Amino acid sequence: MYAIVKTGGKQYRVERGQKLLVERLPVAEGEDVTLEPILYRSEEAIFDKDGLEKVKVTARVIAHVRGEKLRVFKFKPKRGYKRRTGHRQDLTQIEVTEIASGAGKSAKKAETKAPASTAAKATDENKEKASDGS
Repeated sequence: MYAIVKTGGKQYRVERGQKLLVERLPVAEGEDVTLEPILYRSEEAIFDKDGLEKVKVTARVIAHVRGEKLRVFKFKPKRGYKRRTGHRQDLTQIEVTEIASGAGKSAKKAETKAPASTAAKATDENKEKASDGS
């Protein structure tokens, strides 16, 4: 089972327990963050919007780090133009803790609701019998 999630303008293929570096997230270290799923794959693939609303991908923020320094050098020949700059990207290290599809949960909820509704009908029938007998 895996999912493809979108964060920071990029897409990542994630599995439960996987650690990865993503663009900086505005979440404190140790907190959980919910990622936006684009695809969910278990026995069947889920692509449609309605199906993906039931999929939940949760990750725990491990640390906020900075990426490797990138050197940028600009040069124009015969003009004496040279510029050197650098850049370090802010990143967040996360660990995927849960990939869950709500399809199985909704079926269980429907089963638990059915006996409760029959119990409610039985009590309604008992009340009607009691009111008729009075």
